[in-house]
Amino acid sequence: MNVRESELPGIGQKVEIITKNHDKISIILHDDGRRELYYFDEKDYDECLASVEFNDEEARQISAILGGMTYKPKALESVEVALDDLVIEWFKAESRAPAVSRTIGDLDIKKHYNVQIIAIVKKNRQKQLSPGIDTVIEEGDTLVLSGERSGLKRLVREQLTARIS
Repeated sequence: MNVRESELPGIGQKVEIITKNHDKISIILHDDGRRELYYFDEKDYDECLASVEFNDEEARQISAILGGMTYKPKALESVEVALDDLVIEWFKAESRAPAVSRTIGDLDIKKHYNVQIIAIVKKNRQKQLSPGIDTVIEEGDTLVLSGERSGLKRLVREQLTARIS
């Protein structure tokens, strides 16, 4: 597979991919979170045959599907056994979620859920890698979480999902 990336000033980034089977797709990652996917004629790489646009949430769902997070091909079963039930997921802290305005230390996520926060992407796209216990979780923060699936699900349900009053 041949992958070529280029910056699109004022727009975002473009990724062109030519697969082993000579299929060409282009993906435009817009600064506003939209993604556009283009599929080209294998005989004429300048001729676009189809295109589709995704919002950020749709793009992440498609990515999870393509990455095998929703379906595990038989060929990956041995890898899954090696990793056991370890997963990495991204989740956005919803408004009115119990974790909002609290620190990682206050929540004691590692002790209560056996989950690690690998990184946080703030609303302004600022990234915090390996955030410390004094890091405050804010509404709209996207948390990159690592742990066993059951612990992640419980953390999301109990701390990151909005409470309806």
